[in-house]
This record gives sequence, structure tokens and C-alpha cells, in this order.
Amino acid sequence: MAESSNPIRKVVIVGGGTAGWMTAAPLALGLARACDITLVESPEIGTVGVGEATLPTLRHYNMALGIDDADFVKKTQATFKLGIEFKDWGHTGNRFFHGFGDYGPEVENGAPHMAWLRLLRDVKDMPPLATFSTAAAMAGANKFTPPFGDAPGACNAYSYAYHFDASLYAAYLRDYAMRRGVTRIEGRIVDVEQHSETGFITAVKLDDGRRIEGDLFVDCSGFRGLLIEGVYQAGYDDWSAMLPCNSALAVPCEKTTPLTPYTTSTAKSAGWTWRIPLQHRTGNGHVYCNSFTSDQDAARVLLDGLDGRALDDPRQLRFTTGRRRKSWIKNCVAIGLSSGFLEPLESTSINIIENSVSWLLEHFPDRDCSPHLADEYNRLLSERFEYVRDFIILHYKLTNRTDSEFWRYCADMAIPDTLKHQIELFRETGRVAIYDEKGFSVSSHLAILLGLGVMPKRYNPLLDKMDPRPLLAHFARVRDVIQNTVAAMPDHADYIAGHVAAPALAA
Repeated sequence: MAESSNPIRKVVIVGGGTAGWMTAAPLALGLARACDITLVESPEIGTVGVGEATLPTLRHYNMALGIDDADFVKKTQATFKLGIEFKDWGHTGNRFFHGFGDYGPEVENGAPHMAWLRLLRDVKDMPPLATFSTAAAMAGANKFTPPFGDAPGACNAYSYAYHFDASLYAAYLRDYAMRRGVTRIEGRIVDVEQHSETGFITAVKLDDGRRIEGDLFVDCSGFRGLLIEGVYQAGYDDWSAMLPCNSALAVPCEKTTPLTPYTTSTAKSAGWTWRIPLQHRTGNGHVYCNSFTSDQDAARVLLDGLDGRALDDPRQLRFTTGRRRKSWIKNCVAIGLSSGFLEPLESTSINIIENSVSWLLEHFPDRDCSPHLADEYNRLLSERFEYVRDFIILHYKLTNRTDSEFWRYCADMAIPDTLKHQIELFRETGRVAIYDEKGFSVSSHLAILLGLGVMPKRYNPLLDKMDPRPLLAHFARVRDVIQNTVAAMPDHADYIAGHVAAPALAA
């Protein structure tokens, strides 16, 4: 295959923060100085930095960059995340856990939850399915150690992610990228120049008169979409009818004990609050719909729920849930908030950035920027947004709460047919439809569906022919292995102190 005679010579990334530097780092590594990479960020735009929760896929992103895990955890004040604890979702007083991992090995070449459903019919005191999740057991005991080796049993039946200070992570990747040749320019963009015939962006102009030319422009400018919307009017699909929350308040507080290895999400009368423990403090926030509560009441709910002294005043964020109709137009690719926004209920924001950068590298163009590459990139990203959207809607739709207008709205709202099919298939047959094999797994859907009270009417009828005694023995073995494995693990705080504690902050 012939080498391109028209290669990209210069990539310009507009905007820093998490999205900008998560884009710059793999481009710097993947392009191996084959072209210049410049990142333009404004010093006027700050970051909240109260704590960010992630999915286990971030480990693979870091690993691909060759980042040392211990160094990263220390430098970003990170802790470990085994999943999310949900409180008061579905009904007040409800509590369940979405863990990173499965519910034990297959049973007779079938899904373990099917065998568990079969036993529910005959076994009066059958434990909840979450009993057979290693991640849930670890979280309940505040234990943590990484999975190791390929040994069978509970020791590798779970995964983990991180909680970290997002501003520290951006700074960490900035240093990584700049060591590999990325040029950082501080300045505020006041104008965008385009080719008179092709409409391609040719340069951005700063308020001090400097011009930054480029062949490919990556828009990491946040909600406003300086290039993708400001220049190309990409359009926006508004999903707020299905995901009505449109506001958030964020505030850090002093850390408290125990240091939990999970995120906590607590449903409130007009939304939900998050709690994200870091090594040096705890990140907190309240996501809500301002049509159902006032900003003042939302702030009160947030501050009243803190388990430590607030370290700042709550910071306000407004958003409209949805996605750009196109995230790649001509020679401009939008990554991060400029491509769309889904609330952080399942920690998917950074994951979508990971996907976006990976797909950009897979479909990296020459200077002509073939529209076929853009079409495929847009298809992949649009589908990913839709799959994540449906998974988040699931949390709201399956509610029995009638204590507020917000929850009554969620119970009655129309939802996508794809999600309706998933819910009804599970309710009727116990089977889980997965549209995105690289997205949330069967185990993740089970945690939410069962946690919100959807109990299947049926299960795989082939299991009726099985003697229930071997099934019971199987689950007893899984439970015993998990209990013994978790009992031998160190406390989460002790593991961090012994292996990855951040250097003491300077006085």
C-alpha cells in the first residue's frame, strides 16, 4: 500500500483540561513525532477538580501510554473504585451495588444468574445475587487489593477503576504529552480562519494576534463547542425529555473514614448526589433538574449531606443532556464535552473520551480528511452515546418513588424502543439484551435491573430438568471462596498507605 503523499503535518487541539490532555497524550505517542501537535488552552478557564470517578477501561488507557500505575495514583491523589453503591434509587430505603465483575463462573455452560433464578423458585432463603459478586463483597468490607494472575476463583473475578482529582490528572497527562513533543500555548481564541473553497479550518487566532495554523483541529473546548458548533453548526440532539437533569453543584469536603473503595450515588427528590473519596479529600456533587427544585434548595441538600467540613462554596454547572449530530466535520473532530454530555451517574464521561481518541487514531486521516472516515467515526461515537444514554435512563425509569414530581415524571416518561425491549425481555424471560459488546456487560445490567426491583417472571426452562442440589452446591462454593478471599485482603486505606500513598502536601 502506497504511503500517503498528503500526510497531516500539524494537529491543533483547542482546549486543555481532561479532554484536551487525554487527547494529546495518545496522539503524541501514536504519531511518534510524525507531525507537530499543539494544544491551545486559556488560563481563564479553571477546573472544578473535586473528584472524578472512572470505569476500569481507564486502566487500559493508562497502560497503553506506558504509565506506571503507582506513580499515577500517587500524583493524582487517587483511590480505588470497585463500583457504585446506590441508595434510595427505585424506592426510599433501597440499597444495591453495581460492582465491576461477574457473579461467579458459568453453571452448566450457562449464565449464573439463570441458575440463581431457578433456585429462587424452590429455595426459600436463597441469598441475593450480589452475594456472589467479589467486588460487592470487597466494597462491603472496605477491602482492596488488585486482581492477580490467572488463578481460578474470586481472586480475579473482579476489576477496578479509580477516583482521582481531575485537574491533577490533566496536569499529569500534560507533563507526559509535553515530554513527548506536544507544544502548549496559552491564549484565548478570538477568531477562526477557514479555506475559502473547502471550508476547512486553516488557523485559529488568539487575542494577542498570534495565528496557530494546522491541518487537523481537535475541539476540546467544552460545552460551547467553539469549532464544531461555532464554526460548523453541527447541531445537537437534545435528550433532556428522557434525562431531565440539567444542573449540577460540586463541592469538596474534608476526608472522613472509612476510606471507601466505591462511589456512592444517593437519589434525592429532584435528582441525586455523588460522593467520591480521594486520598486528601472527598468530592461531592448534586445533579438535579431546576424545573423541580431551586438552586438554593439543591445547594442545601448537597451541603446537608456532606460527611466532612466543606472546603469551598458549591460551584454551579448547567448542561443539556445530548450529543452533537456530528462530531467530525471536514478537518475538525470534537472530543469531550464539545461532542456531547451525559450526566456522570455511571462515570462514563472519561470513558467516552477514551473511545473518541482511540477511534480518531484508528481512523486518522491525511490532509484531505476523507468524509468516509468522518462518517464511520460519527457512527461509532453516536452509537456509543446512545448505548450509554439508555443505560442511564434505566436508572430513572425503573422507579417506584412517588414522593416527588420529579420521580413521577421519570416513571411516566417515554423511553427509547431499544431500552423498552431490554427491560421487557428481562422482565419476561430473565435474558439480557446487549447492544454494545464493548460497553456495559450483562452483569452491569443485572445489578441495575435487579437492584431496582425487576424480577423476571421466567428463566431458561432447560434448567427445570436439573437437580437443584448441584446448583446449590455451586453457589455455596462460590460464596465460600469469595468470603475467604476477601477476608484475607487488606483494608482499602491500608493498601493505599502501604503501596500508593501520595506524598504529603507541602505546608
